[in-house]
Formats: sequence, structure tokens, C-alpha cells
Amino acid sequence: MDTVIRCDLRAGKMPGMTTEIRQAYLLAAKRGVQLLAAEEVARCWEDESVLPGMWVGGLAGHLARSVLQVEWFLDGEVVGAEPVTPVRYYARLVGTSVPDSALNVGVRARSEETAAAGSAIVAEQAQAAWRRLARRLDEEPADRRVAVLHRPGEEMLLDGYLQTRCVELAVHLEDLALSVGVRCQAPEAALAIAVDVLVAAARDRHGDQAVLHALARRERDAVQALRVL
Repeated sequence: MDTVIRCDLRAGKMPGMTTEIRQAYLLAAKRGVQLLAAEEVARCWEDESVLPGMWVGGLAGHLARSVLQVEWFLDGEVVGAEPVTPVRYYARLVGTSVPDSALNVGVRARSEETAAAGSAIVAEQAQAAWRRLARRLDEEPADRRVAVLHRPGEEMLLDGYLQTRCVELAVHLEDLALSVGVRCQAPEAALAIAVDVLVAAARDRHGDQAVLHALARRERDAVQALRVL
């Protein structure tokens, strides 16, 4: 059974569970790599996905980046900036539900850039990156920082960034699987991390009263407080 990780994320505290976080990420990333290599993904590459305005190839590219970017960020230059927590990484986002927002346009552009290599190459690149990360993450210290390359000057603790990748993998594994007609979801440990991060981000963004309404009094949930992405 996968380990369920509970963290004090709202306070911005990183759990003393480096091994568990990295194992949860690697298990979810492995599942993502396996889905990317599935023949159904290659066959549906040019089709529309379940996400409006995103084709299957672009969605696959986005999923692949949750593996590829970890290496890129590890190799980026860090300068000692105050690290952004995984909660703030999501809580500050704007325009997540607006297809043509700057946020979503940027996501699609980066995803399509990755997808341009084609299904076979994307799957091979993700698989190779996962193998390297399976060794590399075991060697990185608990206080390792990474550069957030699409936000120049920002940094995160590696384990915090891996928690955000668990969110992305948990969400987009299902998106891609539904888009190509297969069954696949993230392992339980990654799902638990994703829920913890996103609920904490909702509390940060809207406050506890609004989140309480979303959980227990939906008729009073005027702001859709639990909708983070």
C-alpha cells in the first residue's frame, strides 16, 4: 500500500519526510511515463483532449514536463532567494479557469513546444529523465533548492517543488487517460500530497470560512473556494 503523507502545508512548513515525498513523486512519475508510452496516446496524439483548447499531444507534453522540468530546474542556477512554498506556488495563480488567460496561454505554449517532438520522442525523453531522477533524487540533500526557470529569480526547495509535481501528475494523469480512453490515476501517496497542497492553497487564497462553505455548505460557496486549478 502507498504511504499517505500528511503535511502542515498552510504554515509553509516542509515535512521531515524527504524520502517519502521523493518516493511518492517517483511512483507517480513512473506511472506518467508508462501512460505516455501507451499506444492509445500515440494513436490519439492529434485528437482533442478532455481539456478545452488542448489536443492530446499538448496534454501529453504538459504531463511529460512534470518529469522533464525536475531535471531542468535542478540544473538551473540558484542564488539564495527566499524559497516559495508549494502552497503559495498555487494560491497566487490567477486566471486558472479562463482558457485565454496569460497563465493558460503560457502553459499551452510550453506544452506544445515539448509535444512538437512527437509521441515516441516525448515518451523516450520522459522515460530517460525518470531513470536519471530515480538515481539523482536519492543523492540530493533535504535542503536542496531548485530554480523556477519560468519565473526568473524564484526558487523552491526541491521537496516543495516535487509536491507541486505530484499535484500536476495527479491531475493530468487522469486528464490524459480519459482523453485516450484508458484507466489510469496517480498512486495514493501522490494523490494525498496533491489534495493536501490544493486544500491548503484554497485556505490561503480564500480563508477558512470560505473553504468550510465549499466543504459543508455549498449553497454559500459563492467563490468556488476549492477550485484552485
